[in-house]
Amino acid sequence: MPEIVLTNITKRYGDYYAVDNLNLTIENKSFVTLLGPSGCGKTTTLRMIAGLETPTTGRIEIDGLTVFDSEKGINIPANKRKVGFLFQNYALWPNMTVYNNISFGLKNIKEEMKNYAFDLMKVSKILDVLANDKDLLTVYLDALDKNKEVNETILINKLIDKFDLTIYTAKEILQLKPFADDKLVDLTPLKEKYQEEKKVILNKYQEANKEINENFEFTENNIPVKTVRRLTKEEIDLKVRRVSRIVKIGEYMDRYPSELSGGQQQRVAIARTLAPEPLVLLMDEPLSNLDAKLRLEMRSELQRLHIDTHSTIVYVTHDQLEAMTLANNICLIDNGLLQQYEPPLTVYSKPNNLFVADFIGNPSINFIEANGSLSKDGTFELKIFGKEKIKFIPNEKLNLEEKLKEMRHKEEANYMVEKINKDYKFKYNISRVDDEIELEENIEFVVAIRPEHISFVKDDKETISGTVYSLMPAGMETTIKLRYDNFLLTGVVFGVLPYKIDEKVNFKFNTNQLLIFDKESGKLITQGSIKI
Repeated sequence: MPEIVLTNITKRYGDYYAVDNLNLTIENKSFVTLLGPSGCGKTTTLRMIAGLETPTTGRIEIDGLTVFDSEKGINIPANKRKVGFLFQNYALWPNMTVYNNISFGLKNIKEEMKNYAFDLMKVSKILDVLANDKDLLTVYLDALDKNKEVNETILINKLIDKFDLTIYTAKEILQLKPFADDKLVDLTPLKEKYQEEKKVILNKYQEANKEINENFEFTENNIPVKTVRRLTKEEIDLKVRRVSRIVKIGEYMDRYPSELSGGQQQRVAIARTLAPEPLVLLMDEPLSNLDAKLRLEMRSELQRLHIDTHSTIVYVTHDQLEAMTLANNICLIDNGLLQQYEPPLTVYSKPNNLFVADFIGNPSINFIEANGSLSKDGTFELKIFGKEKIKFIPNEKLNLEEKLKEMRHKEEANYMVEKINKDYKFKYNISRVDDEIELEENIEFVVAIRPEHISFVKDDKETISGTVYSLMPAGMETTIKLRYDNFLLTGVVFGVLPYKIDEKVNFKFNTNQLLIFDKESGKLITQGSIKI
């Protein structure tokens, strides 16, 4: 599977920049989620990779091949890029069976491909099946109903799945009648018959001076011969059956989409996308139409699909939990601009800026505005909640003056036209009881604390005292909102908390992964711990 490289990609609609100078490398066999709020540019990015949208400027490479270059005038059409696109609404043909929906695109493929000795391949496959008499008997017994009568449709499907056959080969094996009275007949005459047939076919090709390798490919000087052709019905059937096994819909081949559940329809759409063996799988919010329980189940299936197919997957979602659980890397976009591109746990624990910190995590991160300065010993002496004094201890030494100078440096954007969707500073939210009370001015820093990093203690040493504003037990965990004067903090604790609303509690911030941001630039300064 290929690497995808986007270089200086910009998509502009008039003076609106949907994607703004995006540089991104998606590695081989990776699962990347394009994440962000509605209208941020993630679907536009996906469609530009697919060839369904044309970038205004930039270059796109797939597997080393330049498929778009604005300067050189290269723009390879979507049907030549070998990418599979899974749409949000599945787009299944309602008047076609599952089998025909999956095979529809395969019938239209006409390109250079290898040539096979299909007659030799079929005979060899039948001989392999006959040689596996134990597996053959097991398949037959599994297809018997409670009256000990064989269900031919089930038997055919089980033969196809067990031995990787086409339906045509499976039916030919049944016509041989290798079963009788819950037992296999003597298969020796059948084996001898097909061994003789195999010899005849091999002699035919030898007399015609045609080379055939162990994969039944025609070769010249040990190099497979390729010609421009269409797929045979056997090749189409084999591809359809293989992808249906991957997504577990082999038993639904004769049904219509209206006879399937939402999850089954989605599996059909995935199978149809996989069937042409694309270089890249592109998915645009494929789980958004499913209920919460099924969505959770399908996340697991997609993760397994990625492992089984060794695919390169680019997946659009606005659901941060989906992005966190599925991806190797998250590409977080806001207002057309790349905010962070790193593994999920890195994005969660070390966000680049206030927007990333706020967007990732549920419940949301707690923001606390702080005033203060860096002391000679390398710690921050801060005042939070307008009066509570704390010491923020960085995990590593830093030159604050140089750090702030670097973060606040602004590069001049060189736009072709004036950009109407300006790059505004992210307005983070301070959770309060009464929003009408004005916050303190001249704030320099913002301290950010994940809900799970708030712990509760019985004593009042080096703790902060507050009251329980709300308590939401959910069995496995409890979400608690704490009130300190007019400010609210959200905490999450595993299990059940023995508190009541308005009860006084003592809490502290128990981790060295607290974050401190520069308010002016919104960028992360460092990680550390808090001493009260």
